Amino acid sequence: MKKITLLLLGLFFLQVSVAQDSTQTKRPKIGLVLSGGGAKGFAHIGVLKVLEEAGVKIDYIGGTSMGAVVGGLYASGYSATQIDSIFYNTDFDELLQDYIPRSSKSFYEKRNDEMYALTLPFHKFKIGIPIALSKGMYNYNLLSKLTHKVRHIREFDKLPIPFLCIATDIETGEGILLKEGYLAQALLASSAFPSLFSPVEIDGRVLIDGGVVNNYPAEEVRKMGADIIIGVDVQDDLKNRDALKDATRILVQITNLDMIKSMNEKKKITDIYIKPDISNYGVISFNEGKAIIQKGEIAAMLEIDKIKKLANPAEKYVLNQHPVKSDSLFIKSISLNRLENYTRAYILGKLRFKNGKKISYEDLKTGVNNINATQNFSRISYTIEPYQGADELKLNLTENHTKTFLKFGLHYDGLYKSALLTNITQKKSLFKNDVVSLDLGLGDNIRYNLDYYIDNGFYWSFGLKSRYNKFNRNVSTDFRDGAILGQLGLNSINIDFSDFTNQAYMQTVFMQKFLIGGGVELKNIKIKSDNLGTVNPVFENSLYTSIFGYMKFDSFDNKLFPKKGWFLSGDIQSFLYSSDYTREFNRFSIAKGEIGFVKSFHKKVTLKVQSELGFTIGNDSVHFFDFVLGGYGFNTINNFKHFYGYDFLSLSADSYIKSCFTVDYEFYKKNHFNFAANYANISDDLFRTGNWLSKPTYNGYAVGYALESVIGPVEVKYTWSPELNRGFTFISVGFWF
Repeated sequence: MKKITLLLLGLFFLQVSVAQDSTQTKRPKIGLVLSGGGAKGFAHIGVLKVLEEAGVKIDYIGGTSMGAVVGGLYASGYSATQIDSIFYNTDFDELLQDYIPRSSKSFYEKRNDEMYALTLPFHKFKIGIPIALSKGMYNYNLLSKLTHKVRHIREFDKLPIPFLCIATDIETGEGILLKEGYLAQALLASSAFPSLFSPVEIDGRVLIDGGVVNNYPAEEVRKMGADIIIGVDVQDDLKNRDALKDATRILVQITNLDMIKSMNEKKKITDIYIKPDISNYGVISFNEGKAIIQKGEIAAMLEIDKIKKLANPAEKYVLNQHPVKSDSLFIKSISLNRLENYTRAYILGKLRFKNGKKISYEDLKTGVNNINATQNFSRISYTIEPYQGADELKLNLTENHTKTFLKFGLHYDGLYKSALLTNITQKKSLFKNDVVSLDLGLGDNIRYNLDYYIDNGFYWSFGLKSRYNKFNRNVSTDFRDGAILGQLGLNSINIDFSDFTNQAYMQTVFMQKFLIGGGVELKNIKIKSDNLGTVNPVFENSLYTSIFGYMKFDSFDNKLFPKKGWFLSGDIQSFLYSSDYTREFNRFSIAKGEIGFVKSFHKKVTLKVQSELGFTIGNDSVHFFDFVLGGYGFNTINNFKHFYGYDFLSLSADSYIKSCFTVDYEFYKKNHFNFAANYANISDDLFRTGNWLSKPTYNGYAVGYALESVIGPVEVKYTWSPELNRGFTFISVGFWF
């Protein structure tokens, strides 16, 4: 009996001992809190690297703003190194500007987006201000792609690491806890910094950056079940007046006022508080990402002893691989909210893919960019839902009720001189898909461009154009085959040139790539010169009626500083009637074409090769339509062409062929040094005589500097030619018009 009693007592104490050991070895749940701070949130990546290397497993994550983005990616299964790589390969300038690739824009949209420095909404004779610099579509497309593997998870506690983030209801000022929904959308809402990104609508609430009300969600992470909280605080402390040097820092200071007061309480429930030394960086210091990440690592290493105590050698962190396959979505259904002014066919035409198609995220991004490029929608969102073993794309579009816009630009060149460009654009004037645009250039030479266009997408579109251009200049051509210059014994002549052109045209997109079109034109050209003395100063003042056709392909990623792409164009114009001021008119046609391509080397060096030609068909042409070469930086009209080494409008004839080679080196972001060489043969009947195959008669070279500025390119070029004993400097400021 005693033996049995002793045995039972022994088993009892053994059980108690095992239970105590189990209690003592039970791993505490670790929660990670990542604060908001814009670019300073890169420091979170550095902290995560140290935690991984120490073998610390995170059980819960809560974040706000950039902390939400980093935390959301980590919770989705990315490692710190992978997140570092993602951020390193992200162009944050494009992200902030909501960059829309040129390839997503129609030919009409390309022309409009490459003229204006500032666009403002205009309603009831009041100029508005855009709600933000960016709609956030670039960011949304990126986040949607990055969260691909968890796109069907709607409860964030079911992610590889349970997660939550904070946003702010802009209407009520209430902090919104986001722990379910579409992850990419939640991350976008939490990081929608006021004035930089547009608010995000989720479940009827209009949400902005969570940092406005709760930039450090420590209490929320504790409620998730965390026993120990590691907090990373990248918020600014209050700055003095000397440090508040720009609008962004002032906005950050305003949002931080209440946050800093509440941080004292939040610190008390944080077990390991990490505060990187990043006071020298701002919320948009994205170019300093590498240095900020290192600051995060340094700050975490100061707490390494505490961190190592949380490590569990038996659960060493395993690197996740997160590839996205090229064909990673099978869209079996596309749903769309009800729209007032746009049909489902219109939206599907912009997407360029249909139900039952296997697509890549690049295809999805391209389709969304095509919709965004129209500027017909103030808000665009989408989710990818599970559907019959595949995916359903749910689009939610908010129509842009602003129909009128004011646009502005500046320009200077040596031919047209200086001008302020003002534009008014009105959409839906007569039809749902029409647009009327009036450009007025006010300056040394007044000019205008009026355009009415009915955009039918891939169907035939229709338009009306009217434009007026004028300039005064000493030129080396008299547009009369040298007859006037020879008569007066002059090398150059001062002319007043004006061109008044009106067109009706129709065009469409062929094979989704080529623009083809044609129309009729009525043109008046007037040329006069005071050099003629007692002779009638007007030596041309005729009306010309013609028909024309054209084709264009343009895949350049940038009009003036492309890094890749091809350009191809060709057109023919037949002049049928004229009021014939000079009594010299005979019917004739003009054909011209251009081809060019761009290739990049080592990211910063590009080679651009262009060739073009033009010639006259039929009877002796009117010399006022000759091809005229010379100068750079002006907007080309009629048959005026740029040519390095010669002054404006120096060489003229009814036929020409020209090639140009340009090497561009972007030595610093948006700063370019370039060298160009161009060669040409130009003479009457050039192709009939076969002289176009001979060695180029005219050569020119140029070296220059260019800056991509907010008002457009600022360029300075020095050009010279072996045939001349002098060089020419051309200065061009702003977009060409």
